[in-house]
Amino acid sequence: MQETARLLMVDDDSAIRELLQEYLTEQDFVVETLPDGSDLMDSIENFQPHLVIMDLMLPGEDGLSLVRKIKEASELPVIILSARGEELDRIVGLEVGADDYLAKPFNPRELLARIRAVLRRNETAEVDKAETVENIYRFGDFEFNRDNRVLSRKGKDMELTTGDADLLEIFIQHAGRLLSRD
Repeated sequence: MQETARLLMVDDDSAIRELLQEYLTEQDFVVETLPDGSDLMDSIENFQPHLVIMDLMLPGEDGLSLVRKIKEASELPVIILSARGEELDRIVGLEVGADDYLAKPFNPRELLARIRAVLRRNETAEVDKAETVENIYRFGDFEFNRDNRVLSRKGKDMELTTGDADLLEIFIQHAGRLLSRD
């Protein structure tokens, strides 16, 4: 990460907010907290976080609706941190757009590792977007030209079947996202 990452945490439990704000600040993050989602979109606009940590059970609007709002308005990554740890809750959280899900109680070091992983993935996606020129996509040592559907590695063209090229194009267009088999 080039600059200090800014994290926005939304949790109604003041003890968790304070503990995590202190811990994550010690880990060189800038952390802003909110007790509910009433000022969420304003905080996102003003604070411009790199990642949001969202509790699900909040007073007023619930965390799932807030995650949907965030994802409709931006590509800002979200980690859900919730006492709802059942498999169905995790699945629904990820389906509405969360980038990761961690059940309470949790180890703060695991949260830290997940934050760093999501930020790395997001940073890579941003670099890939910036390197996309016209219909040429660059990722790692590879370059894919959508016009002539040629994949090259370090300047050497690689043979692709039509199906391979189709799949590669789909993966490039949805970089960083989990896709269904369909």
